[in-house]
Amino acid sequence: MEHQRLVELAEAHLWGHFTAINNDVDGMRILERGDGCYLWDTEGNRYFDGLAGLFLSQLGHGRPELAKAAGDQAAILGYFPIWTYGHPTAIELAAKLAELAPGDINRVFFTTGGSEAVESCIKLARQYAVNTNRDEKWKIISLHPSYHGGTLGALAITGMDPFVDPFSKMLKMMPKIPAATCYLDNDDLSDHERGINYANLLEEEIIKQGPDTVLAFIFEPIGGASTGALVPPDSYFKRIKEICNTYDVLLITDEVLTGAGRTGKFLAGEHWNLEPDIIAMAKGFAAGYAPLGVVAAREDIVEVINNSGGFLHGHTYAGNPLACAAGLAVIKEITEKRLTENALIQGEKLRNNLEKLKNQFSLIGDVRGKGLLMAFELVADRETMEPLPSSAEAHIHLVEEAYKRGLIIYSRRTRGGTIGDHFMICPPLIIEAKQIDEICEILKDSLDAMIKKMNL
Repeated sequence: MEHQRLVELAEAHLWGHFTAINNDVDGMRILERGDGCYLWDTEGNRYFDGLAGLFLSQLGHGRPELAKAAGDQAAILGYFPIWTYGHPTAIELAAKLAELAPGDINRVFFTTGGSEAVESCIKLARQYAVNTNRDEKWKIISLHPSYHGGTLGALAITGMDPFVDPFSKMLKMMPKIPAATCYLDNDDLSDHERGINYANLLEEEIIKQGPDTVLAFIFEPIGGASTGALVPPDSYFKRIKEICNTYDVLLITDEVLTGAGRTGKFLAGEHWNLEPDIIAMAKGFAAGYAPLGVVAAREDIVEVINNSGGFLHGHTYAGNPLACAAGLAVIKEITEKRLTENALIQGEKLRNNLEKLKNQFSLIGDVRGKGLLMAFELVADRETMEPLPSSAEAHIHLVEEAYKRGLIIYSRRTRGGTIGDHFMICPPLIIEAKQIDEICEILKDSLDAMIKKMNL
C-alpha cells in the first residue's frame, strides 16, 4: 500500500518540527490534498482544518488561482535577490503593505518567515541605536509567557521556558514582564485598571534595567500560541505606547500570527489604533502558498541606517519574485472578498458557540480571542482557575479525540509552557457559518470522549 510505504519512509527519514514524528498514538497521518477548509489524508479520511495550516492558510487549501499567480511568476523570473536590484512583485507588495500599515510605517524589508522577521526587527532596532550614537541601548523587554520564534535572537526574547532553557547558555537573555493574564486575577479591580497595572510593569522594568539601556519592547497585540489568544484590556495599549515614548523605547509588534486579517482587522494592533515603530509579519501574508515574512518600519529609522551604510543583514530567499507574487495575490483576495470582515463576523459566531460549550462543560474555564483567533482553556476548578494536573496531558488527549473525529486543532501548555491546557480554533478566513457549527459539534463530541477517557 502507498500509505504504508510513505509511513515507513517518513519514520526512517522525515524529521518533524517540535514533536517526535512517530509519537502519534494512532500511527502516522499523511495529508496529501486540501480543498477550502478541508484536508484529506492518504487513506481517504477528511479533516476540517481548524488550525489553518499553522495559523496561516487564510484562504484555505487547493486554490488554483493562487498557485497560478506563483506559477506564472516562476515562469518569468523565479528568483533574483533584492540586494542591489529590484523586481516588480517585490516593489508592488512593499507599496501595498506600506499603504496598509499604520502611522508613519512605510518601509518594507522581506524575510522568508516569522522567526526571520522577528530576528530582523531585533537587529534593525539595535543598528538604529548604534547609528544614532546610543550604543548602550541593547535590551529588549518582552512578555512571559510569549513566543517569538526559534532562532537564537528570537529565543532570547521568548518567554516559554521549555523552548528556551536548553539553549539558555548560548543566549543573551532579555528581561521579561508578566503578560496581561487578567482572567486569572482575583481582585476587585476593573479590567481598565488591570490593563493599566499590567502596562505599568513595563515602566517598572525599564527603570529597573536603566532607561538608557532599554532598546525596545516587543509583544503580540493578541497573544498567540503561548497564551492561547490572550487579549489584554483596551487600556493596556495606550499606556504601553505612552511608556515607550516617555523612555525612548522602540515599540515592536509581533504580528506574525495575528496579521493578515485573522483577528478581524488587517493587523491586530488596529483594534486599538496602535502605532508601533516596527512590525514583524509573516504566516498569513502568503497564506501558505510561498514562504514570506515582512519587517515594516518607520521611514526615519530606515533612513538613519541607509545613511550609515545600509542594514547589515539579509536572507538569500527573502523577497523572491515567486513569494511576492503569492503575497500580492493573497492580499488582493483578502481585501476584495472582505475576508477580514468575515473573520470578525464568523469569529463572533465561533465565540458564542464556544461560550455555549463552556456552559455545558465545567472544565472550560475561559474562552478568549478576537476574530478567527480563538481559544479556550481547560481548568480543574473554574472558580479558582486551578489548572488540570500536567500529568493528565489533557492538551494531548483532546487534540487526539478531535483528530479521530475529523477536526484539526492546536494545543499548548498555557502558563509558561509547563502547566495548563489551552486549545486554539483558528480556521481559514473563508469559513462559513454552517462550518462554525460543524467545528463546535465535533468539539462537543471530543470533549465528551476526553472526559470519559480521563475519568474527569
